[in-house]
Amino acid sequence: MAPPVIGPAAQSPAMPDFMSDPNAVLNDMDAQWRNTQPPDYTKTRKFYSETKQCNHEAGSLPELVENLVKNWEIEASFKTRLSDWRTIDPETFTFAVNDSEPCSAEHMLRVGTYNAIVSPCEYYDPNHSDFAASHKAFKRMMPAFAWEVLEVHSGPPVVSFRWRHWGEMKNDYVGRNSSGDKVTVKANSQLIDIQGVTVATLNSNFQVTGLKTYFDSNEMFRQMDPEGTAIRSSMEDKGEKLVADTKGDTMTAETASTGLDLSGPETI
Repeated sequence: MAPPVIGPAAQSPAMPDFMSDPNAVLNDMDAQWRNTQPPDYTKTRKFYSETKQCNHEAGSLPELVENLVKNWEIEASFKTRLSDWRTIDPETFTFAVNDSEPCSAEHMLRVGTYNAIVSPCEYYDPNHSDFAASHKAFKRMMPAFAWEVLEVHSGPPVVSFRWRHWGEMKNDYVGRNSSGDKVTVKANSQLIDIQGVTVATLNSNFQVTGLKTYFDSNEMFRQMDPEGTAIRSSMEDKGEKLVADTKGDTMTAETASTGLDLSGPETI
């Protein structure tokens, strides 16, 4: 079945650049960026181009939706001033995963995309990882984590679509679980490939006013550790504590000591 299309009436007002270019918001030089400058998505975009499953026609609804979500992810991960987010209506935006209570844009800005999306489990718990620690855990494991739209089920203003999020486990995963234990999973170079469905509500300017995503975040961890060989140790074993960095974020002592660059791959 052919995907829905955006008719002439739906294309007024003019289509914003974040619908036609997946990197549009990276050109917002006046925005307040988390690392003082826009992040570099070169590796992730290259990995996407080489390993994607779909080749959407230019200007098609699947491509437009894919571009919108990619720009939204950049803003949610790296723009630290909510008024700089162009892909959403900050006053009305909400985000929810499965049956969870919707959270606001302010909440997502504070905790980060990983912590807003991943549910507590034996491998990871947002309550034990701040913004910086969450990015460190997943970015280090998968230097490139690509995302694509597989199919679109309905057109705006309520857009329902199925997506794929994938990457290779190049390095060890290290995170905190729901017990506060440090969890380490050794790198296996295997492909991690998860899928889900999202329903996005857009306003007349094609800005997102609501996102509701349905997927099993535990599937990522099952693929990371298929043999159940994760190593767990309590926080006290390492004597780690939380410290504040110069930008006001909180991170673990390990994060601070590595000086990890958090300007990397997309997260949803």
